[in-house]
Amino acid sequence: LQKILILLHVILSVVVGKTLMVLFPNAMKRYILKLGEKSRMNENPKFSYENWGPTFFSFRYLLFVLKVKWKRLEDEAYEGHPAPNTPVVTLSGEVCHLLDFVKDNRPLILNFGSCT
Repeated sequence: LQKILILLHVILSVVVGKTLMVLFPNAMKRYILKLGEKSRMNENPKFSYENWGPTFFSFRYLLFVLKVKWKRLEDEAYEGHPAPNTPVVTLSGEVCHLLDFVKDNRPLILNFGSCT
């Protein structure tokens, strides 16, 4: 059900975005450039709006956003439900999954911290 709701939301967003790009191209270009500032895409002089701006609200954009949003569903944890088997990277750079570290009946303890 969550995937269906995400699908409908993303399709609606893409249809509205594409329609606005056709009706108001200059306003949408300013809006997309504003989004580019947040992600610092505008800082590269060799990577102009014409290279990436028109890809917004395309079919490939729709597929990419769906893939990301659906993947994030797997990463959510809910009380009383099984833990998500999130991908993790070891210190040696190997990609594995969180539940790969479970051994026998021992509990898996995660310690999160930061160093500043």
